[in-house]
Amino acid sequence: MIELSLAAFSAAFLLVVLAEMGDKTQFVAMTFATKFNPFKVLFAIFLATIANFAIVIVIGQLLTEIVPLDVISLAASISFIGFGLWTLREEKIVDKKTKVSRFGVVATVAVAFFVAEFGDKTQLATLSLAAQYHSPVSVLVGATLAMLVADGVGIVIGVILCKRIPQHKLKWLSAVIFVLFGLVGVYEVLLGKVGVGYTVLVLGLLATVSSVLMFIISKEQKPIEDPKICKPQP
Repeated sequence: MIELSLAAFSAAFLLVVLAEMGDKTQFVAMTFATKFNPFKVLFAIFLATIANFAIVIVIGQLLTEIVPLDVISLAASISFIGFGLWTLREEKIVDKKTKVSRFGVVATVAVAFFVAEFGDKTQLATLSLAAQYHSPVSVLVGATLAMLVADGVGIVIGVILCKRIPQHKLKWLSAVIFVLFGLVGVYEVLLGKVGVGYTVLVLGLLATVSSVLMFIISKEQKPIEDPKICKPQP
């Protein structure tokens, strides 16, 4: 029989909400809300959070023993830079007669969140709470609801920005946020492994390459027909 704990639920909810405020995944929610349907973004966050936290709670330390946490964090950070470059790309116009998979947007956002949460402080907090309270279901429910609340705030902010900021500026803002979080993640992983000198060298190289690619991608895009209106995909 599954045992539920109000204390475990409350602790998980409060801790994860506080940890998520201002965290990179909240900014990711904001960014995706300017690009896709906000309800699909929220649903994708729900799926990714359930999957991520369930793995953490059920498997526990086993995953980090198989794959070093630093490797996971480094891969997630580099993927953020990739998402930043992808944000600048203009989406191809789809023929109205062509049916688009309803799971396309959800899958894209869910994968981004799933990867981003590996090694994040909210994931580690969930793992600690599950071990402390011995009530995995209560911790899972509390942490998941907390993520939806915190990232829901990010989505609302994204929708507001979408209506107030020209689309091309919003794309650049989103891309820069992604790249910055990616660079910060790389810095945190490499600093204790290779020292300050090599870390600065790698960051400088990544920043330079990212800047050049962002410039090239932006130049290849066609002028936006209505730059004052942000039009998230359905």
